[in-house]
Amino acid sequence: MTAAAPVKTYVFACVHNAGRSQMAAAWLGRLANPGKARAVSAGTQPGTRVHPEVLEAMKEVGIDLSAAAPQKLTDDLARGASMLITMGCGEACPVVPGLRREDWPLEDPKGKPVARVREIRDEVRGRVEDLIQREHLG
Repeated sequence: MTAAAPVKTYVFACVHNAGRSQMAAAWLGRLANPGKARAVSAGTQPGTRVHPEVLEAMKEVGIDLSAAAPQKLTDDLARGASMLITMGCGEACPVVPGLRREDWPLEDPKGKPVARVREIRDEVRGRVEDLIQREHLG
């Protein structure tokens, strides 16, 4: 009998950890096999709360982020990950030697009309679905 593979951690990072990274982590949590993957979201300059327009758009698809709190992206947090997915933090994102990294150039949903936030939400979902497929996390 073979031992189960360890659960991989995927860190989704943006600047304020109040929009894109929160949506991506929520989608991974909803769509991936929890025995294979877990998501963490963080920001280089965390805000005080998740953007209200993001809360609304995610609630529409049955994901409640009202209890989510932005947190600081630290080297320690990134070091324990299987992959770091950055979303617009550029040079402020940590570089962890040996850690796989992807950058998803997604528009910041802060202050956008809810129709645009829905489009960003759906783009994030598509990218997460692609990640799940490529990483065999289903």
